[in-house]
Amino acid sequence: MTETPHIPSILIVDDHREIRDAVTRYLKKNGFRADSAKDAVEMDAKLAAGRFDLLVLDVMMPGEDGLSVCRRLSSQGQLPILMLTALGEETDRIIGLEIGADDYLPKPFNPRELLARIKAILRRHSRNELAAGTLSGHKVQFANWTLDTDRRVLINPDTKAETPLTTAEFKLLTVFLERPRFVLSRDQLLDLTSGRSAHVFDRTIDNQISRLRRKIETDAGRPELITTVRGGGYCLSTDVKNL
Repeated sequence: MTETPHIPSILIVDDHREIRDAVTRYLKKNGFRADSAKDAVEMDAKLAAGRFDLLVLDVMMPGEDGLSVCRRLSSQGQLPILMLTALGEETDRIIGLEIGADDYLPKPFNPRELLARIKAILRRHSRNELAAGTLSGHKVQFANWTLDTDRRVLINPDTKAETPLTTAEFKLLTVFLERPRFVLSRDQLLDLTSGRSAHVFDRTIDNQISRLRRKIETDAGRPELITTVRGGGYCLSTDVKNL
């Protein structure tokens, strides 16, 4: 018996009805399931009621804005997020990528480009290029930390204290844990964590490294675990063991 292929379901969250309706119609026309929400409250209700494969999320919304929503959802799970930002709002783009968005698209946008971005994100996830990679389902020990990949938390073996990770931090850390003592350039890290190339002056990876260091280093100003290699990039300078 042939298994029915999965049809990806997309949720569009935008306070502009014209954009919601137009994008929903376009995605349905191109073979997706699609639904929409006007704000974070309606989005939460629809996420609770059904399963979605990807979220198209506007940054500027009344009530809880898109960046806050992205940060909240990224800390809870693996729902891919494509953010819509106002043209020229580079700060929103950078912050969005830092806190876990998979990609961004500035408004106004071409529907065909939106479709291409959605397909690219879904392809990356379907190829198991999700955050945990080969470490999925394991507890991993490095230095004075244990990472629970299922729960996305760092555990201090001595105190048993737990430190939660955002989606972006988790993706970045697992990339390092899969390649201990290898020097990884900024371009490599960006490609491995989000599947995209760096732009000129793109500081996304540097900012993510700083955030992660504040959680795992004894002294984030003098890092010993994730070290900087001059002219090369970054390196996890410790051994890794699966428990």
